[in-house]
Amino acid sequence: MRAAVRVHADRGVDVIKIMASGGNLTPGTRQDLAQFAPADLRAAVDEAHRLGLPVTAHAHGTPAIADAVAAGVDGMEHVSFWSAEGIDPAPEDLVALIVARRIAVGATLGFLPVPGLVPPPEVLARLPLMIANTRRLAAAGATIVAGTDAGIAPIKPPDVARQAIPQLLELGYSRAEALRRLTSVAAGVCGVADRKGRLAPGFDADILAVDGDPLSDPDAIHRIRAVYAAGRAVA
Repeated sequence: MRAAVRVHADRGVDVIKIMASGGNLTPGTRQDLAQFAPADLRAAVDEAHRLGLPVTAHAHGTPAIADAVAAGVDGMEHVSFWSAEGIDPAPEDLVALIVARRIAVGATLGFLPVPGLVPPPEVLARLPLMIANTRRLAAAGATIVAGTDAGIAPIKPPDVARQAIPQLLELGYSRAEALRRLTSVAAGVCGVADRKGRLAPGFDADILAVDGDPLSDPDAIHRIRAVYAAGRAVA
């Protein structure tokens, strides 16, 4: 585990991601089960932190979430509390630890409605309870951003982040706070808050220009008029 982290560090990565549990798209995977022993996770996190790298854990199953938190990860992706039969209620003590340790939660939010396409049945059936758990995390004060899974399917196109706003509102955030979760808060989680995520002097001029005020008009975010990356117009 330590050697694998060092190999990635030598190649210049900015973050270590570890599969504390599997995912729904891998055939034969049981995402309710932990994929590593707790000591292995701790070894990976210790080595990454020794090298100055943050660690985020792909964690669906409740045991994997608990192990990742105990190992000292900086972030977790999905955090669905997946079980073999459904979704576990998020344990209060685990929620408290996630909040107290300021572990960033990349919640799986946002999808583009595509006629004839829906999420996998096992995901669709669990979705209400997954949202309920994420709402509990948000209410407790967890750092939550939209981990969109962009690119994995037509309902998750590369620009799916803006489709996450309705679900962020469903979690209890105001419209302004939902936009921050996609911009300034997300920049902080990614470690680039000193130059991205806000319109301010000295920051990269990464700008999405829309027709209308997204704070009062929910559809304005989809009426894109211009995109700038580091001040340069993107076709």
